[in-house]
Amino acid sequence: MIEFWVVFTGLLVGVTCGIAGVFLILRRMSMIADAISHTVLFGIVMAYLITQTLNGFWMLVGAAFAGILTAYLVQLLHSSGIQEDAAIGVVFTSLFAAGVLLITLFAGNVHLDVEHVLMGEIAFVPWDKWTLLGLAMPKAVWMLLLVLVINIAFLLLFFKEMKLATFDPVYAATLGIPVVFLHYGFMTSISFTTVAAFDSVGAILVVAMLIGPAATSYLISKTIKQMFVYSMLFGAAASVIGYYLAKFWDTSIAGMMATTVGFIFIVTFICQKIVERRKKVLVHKLETS
Repeated sequence: MIEFWVVFTGLLVGVTCGIAGVFLILRRMSMIADAISHTVLFGIVMAYLITQTLNGFWMLVGAAFAGILTAYLVQLLHSSGIQEDAAIGVVFTSLFAAGVLLITLFAGNVHLDVEHVLMGEIAFVPWDKWTLLGLAMPKAVWMLLLVLVINIAFLLLFFKEMKLATFDPVYAATLGIPVVFLHYGFMTSISFTTVAAFDSVGAILVVAMLIGPAATSYLISKTIKQMFVYSMLFGAAASVIGYYLAKFWDTSIAGMMATTVGFIFIVTFICQKIVERRKKVLVHKLETS
């Protein structure tokens, strides 16, 4: 049963991050995911200092606050003439450092250490359970299921608007679509996804789950809907395969999951290039015959 919960948690991480990562790739915001994965530490620490509890709900609230704050500050600096990559670097290093300092000063005796937040440990997930409506499941599973529902709901409600705002934000704004609201709503969902994955793959490795499967699906998808399906499948496959490879080699589970994400991307990329080259050769033969 313990192995089931570990595999199921990894599966949820892959699917949840796979959904969230698609628009990150399409909107060319991959580095924002890296920034938020670090700055949510600041939001989590602030939530603890205010509420004096490690309750998962307040952790999500704090993470959402940090994600929105990160997106707002990056946008503010970028609008002021600073290059976007420089703005992201300044914001995420500053807020992450502030989170580390707050832990050191005010939460040193609390189970809120930086290593746990950054690296995670999926093997410990089955031991921390919540019981809701008479059903006992690991806390990470409850949180991931909640965030998965939020991501799916956001996608179903605003899919057309997000698609238009992604490819032509100026035209979307002229049609009355709340582009700014969608942007910050999307950043909130990324924050939720990031903090929900802390207990399983950690803040750093969740970036691989957010970006890798979506980037892989981008290589072979012809429509956005296909991209969502492939991204979820690649994320789920990387999580499950990574777990069993880590078990076989007795190594870091989260690290092996992220490595598997990279391996799947490389294999898909090579195969896609081979197919493209064969198509070009075939077209050339048809034109010269």
